[in-house]
Amino acid sequence: MKQTAVTSFQVAGFRFELVRWSIFAILILTYILVYFHRMAPGVVSEFLMADFKISGTRLGALSAIYFAVYALMQIPSGVIADTLGTRTSIIFGNLIAGIGSILFGMATGFEMACAGRFLVGLGVSVVFISIMKNNSVWFHEKVFGIMSGLTLFFGNLGAVMAAGPLAQILTIFHWRTVFLVIGGISLCLALVGFLLVRNKPQDMGFEPPNTYTGQFQIQNNHWLINLKDVVMTLRVWPGFWVQFGMIGSSYAFMGLWGMPYLRDVHGLSRAVAADHMTIQLLSFALGALFWGWVSDKTGRRKPFLLSAAMAYVLSWFLLMYLPWTPGISGFCVFAFMGFCASGFVITFAAAKEIVHPQLSGMGVSVVNTGCFIGTALAQPLIGYIADLTWDGTMANGVRIYSTSDYQNGFIAMVIFSIIALAAAFRVRETYCRNSFTVETASSHSRGN
Repeated sequence: MKQTAVTSFQVAGFRFELVRWSIFAILILTYILVYFHRMAPGVVSEFLMADFKISGTRLGALSAIYFAVYALMQIPSGVIADTLGTRTSIIFGNLIAGIGSILFGMATGFEMACAGRFLVGLGVSVVFISIMKNNSVWFHEKVFGIMSGLTLFFGNLGAVMAAGPLAQILTIFHWRTVFLVIGGISLCLALVGFLLVRNKPQDMGFEPPNTYTGQFQIQNNHWLINLKDVVMTLRVWPGFWVQFGMIGSSYAFMGLWGMPYLRDVHGLSRAVAADHMTIQLLSFALGALFWGWVSDKTGRRKPFLLSAAMAYVLSWFLLMYLPWTPGISGFCVFAFMGFCASGFVITFAAAKEIVHPQLSGMGVSVVNTGCFIGTALAQPLIGYIADLTWDGTMANGVRIYSTSDYQNGFIAMVIFSIIALAAAFRVRETYCRNSFTVETASSHSRGN
């Protein structure tokens, strides 16, 4: 009888692990496409400028549409994740992004391309917050940092695919074909999400890994009241500004201007330039895994976030003023830049640990909004600054910018990175525990 009970327990445990990792895998496959859409414009930038006959400012605007709608949708995404759940977000997110990618691939003009890019941004905007919500309900809170890092690591594989591999694919297939295929994959993932994804363990008859009872149970408030509580929590906002500066400038470079910079200033071919971006993106992916792991392992958040932010400011000065050359020294500079920028992952764990556990989606979404507002501003800003001093040089219908044009734009990115560093000093140390529940428990123990 005892052996039978143990066997049943083991079977239930195995089934739980199978279900939660299967759901995680579906979400990660979706997230890989999110990063692909995020970074691909940098590799196809010359095709976009030639096909649609656009300037650097308009190229930046076309790419930034994704980030603008993404930013606007972050708080609604948190509300959706906390109310309707991950399943709804993933199904409709993939449907909308798939349609948008197909429209982008079929675009006959700049306006139609913008419409496609808008739909892609709208669809993928709900994915990351849904994954964070999924991680907070399907996994124990003690591993939230490493799960955040793991999520970003796999997501960045999509960014890696949008660099070197995409550059090679473009030697065989037209850029439009690539986006049509990606759109079809998104539609398939919507169907798989409908069939397999569930919002929480209780929906499948499992016990949740995290339980908050008694005074830790949130009142049955309207979601607007809960959202107001999160937004009015001032300790959440430093993370917003860290992401605004650090990731806004990083995505502007990795996702759009890095490739043209290497082409115009260093004379690299698309394939060789893509190799440098691939190194940066791989370093960003591995760094996200490292920062999440070391933060969880040591039980500290703030020291590692500060270290990453300081090093990231330094990386811009190395890029702009160190006499590096394409190849080994260039790879080192780009790898260092990507690794430092990935330290922003700690802000997700810090945000989740500041708000009520049942409002983790909203807390993470507020912080994550900074990333995309920053990028939506930074991408066209670099193009605008470069256009101001452009000398009129063109090649095959594509504007060619000088070293000074890029340097002027990069100075603005240094300012962005300094904003991130200043904000990192204001991020609260949570010691990898939910401070809301800790403070509530302390208050009750004092009889308050």
